[in-house]
Amino acid sequence: MELTHESTYQAATKVCGTVAAHFDKHLACAAKNGEEELATAPSEKAIEIIIDVAFWASLRKEEGYVTRISLAFLQPEQAGKPLLFERRIPLTAKALTKLAPGVERPGVHVGIWHDEDGLYIWGTTIKLPNYCFVLDVSEPGLLVIKHRRLSGLGKFTNVAMLKGDQVRVVNEDIGQQPDSPEILTNLLGLNASVVWNEPVNVLIQMAVSMRAHKRGGILLVVPSAHDNWRESIIHPLQYPVSPSFSGVADLIRKDGNIVSEIYWQNALRREVENVTGLTAVDGATVINDEHELIAFGAKITRANRSTPVELIRMSEPVMGGNTMILHPSAIGGTRHLSAAQFIHDQRDALALVASQDGNFTVFSWSPEVEMVQAHRIDILLL
Repeated sequence: MELTHESTYQAATKVCGTVAAHFDKHLACAAKNGEEELATAPSEKAIEIIIDVAFWASLRKEEGYVTRISLAFLQPEQAGKPLLFERRIPLTAKALTKLAPGVERPGVHVGIWHDEDGLYIWGTTIKLPNYCFVLDVSEPGLLVIKHRRLSGLGKFTNVAMLKGDQVRVVNEDIGQQPDSPEILTNLLGLNASVVWNEPVNVLIQMAVSMRAHKRGGILLVVPSAHDNWRESIIHPLQYPVSPSFSGVADLIRKDGNIVSEIYWQNALRREVENVTGLTAVDGATVINDEHELIAFGAKITRANRSTPVELIRMSEPVMGGNTMILHPSAIGGTRHLSAAQFIHDQRDALALVASQDGNFTVFSWSPEVEMVQAHRIDILLL
């Protein structure tokens, strides 16, 4: 295959080598470990072309609607039961714009492959092989490169984000820190569970749902073994839930052998949205580590026995990102300061903070440095 397409989107040329190396590395490692149903690694040039074409398609509109589309690099034979077009369609920005209205629903991917004439569109699929290269166009100028998890469950693992001339590549090494919260390591694909009702997979869906409503909010995950967290909340609670609501918890407890994956996905979506919608209410939403809803609209305060949080350790899982020690007010507004204070007081809890601008931060306690740590993970939730 000889690809002669000349890219005009400079970020495509800048990032394609790094992305190609990522897929080569993970696919080689998976093959060495005996994993099956593996995708074919895209070449550096193929990645460059797909990014370039997708970027220009993202800036076009069809009947007034912006282009939203997901592209996957795979042969039809790897797609299970694909929807095949009678004729191959050359991969162009115009072709993607025309197709987008019919394939913009979540879980539908436009299949891309190549022949002697270059890259082409062969149809659509809802099934992908492991580590399949996927590029999502979610809004004008915003592209997210990701791949299907090896387990096939939960959110895809993000590799890079391109927005205009901004390029951010995920740094997996951040998750190697011994005190990294499980939600971070799972999103980085370092400990992804193959169990469909694994609690951390559900927590990730909650984070995605919180970010999606775009109103901002705080979700506190507290231990079910004790009520110490109440020391850091103003009483009386504005919206206590009694008995605690167990919609999500009951679903997690279901036997995975008696429910289908499709049933679980649909049921989980409904239950998660039922809970995370409440994070849009002013104050914090509180759930326990069994995902039972305890309260929402809760006002965080400093515990009487505690001291004000002065410094936190801030990091973001991107290449070139630096870990910084700073005051929590330097990374956001009152939500971030309140969440940092809560974790400073309740060190066995977790705080998830969504900002209206799309930023998303996870606060947890670091025993290693004896300090609140903040991981900004919005790049992993796109």
